[in-house]
Amino acid sequence: MRGDGPPVGYAHGMLLSRGAEDTRGLHDWSPVITERRLVRYDARAHGASTGRPVAEDYTWSHLADDLIAVAETVGEGAPIDFMGASMGCGTLLWAASRAPERFRRLVLIIPPTTGATRVNARLYLAEAAAVERGTPAPPSAPPPIFASLPSYPQKAAVDLDLLPSVLRGAAASDLPDRDVLGRVQNDTLILAWETDPVHPVSSAHLLHEVLPHAKLQVATVEAEVRRWPEDVAEYLNS
Repeated sequence: MRGDGPPVGYAHGMLLSRGAEDTRGLHDWSPVITERRLVRYDARAHGASTGRPVAEDYTWSHLADDLIAVAETVGEGAPIDFMGASMGCGTLLWAASRAPERFRRLVLIIPPTTGATRVNARLYLAEAAAVERGTPAPPSAPPPIFASLPSYPQKAAVDLDLLPSVLRGAAASDLPDRDVLGRVQNDTLILAWETDPVHPVSSAHLLHEVLPHAKLQVATVEAEVRRWPEDVAEYLNS
């Protein structure tokens, strides 16, 4: 936890962790913690958190129970603001649809593929099998928007013995159905970036269309992405 004031939760993306995101150095959350207490945690099997080799444990729907528990503990029963990136975005949407009383405002960062665009689920299954064979694929290249960022590709923050289960859990995951999302009444900020097939802008537009109280920002250059902490701070404190 960092900062003082009302809490803001944060859920990271798949194969990352608090430490891995700090190493990447893409976002400096200092603007948020000037007035808020930022609460980050490592998802199951990621970073310092433990896990077991059961794929179901790592579906977004299942991870939502952990996120709800974090929100309940940190908020001491009161609704709190929460951010989620990629896998964390999917997890947060499942959590908000399941326990809306735990959340105030939502910040959905780089929404993942969904529905017809979720073809990368097959890639996750293939990668899980490759890890078990001892031939994991090398890290993928960063999307063009981050071509100048040397720290973007990095080793997965998940132990190899749990990595196949994490990948299979992701392959079995998707965002909630449109009718479920349409009942999420929280004020929501959606932040997307271009040129990334794993986090296509189409997912952000879909959420902007379906969520009743959402606003959308799409970054076209790295500098706009780096300003997101300032945008989030302004949004949450308005």
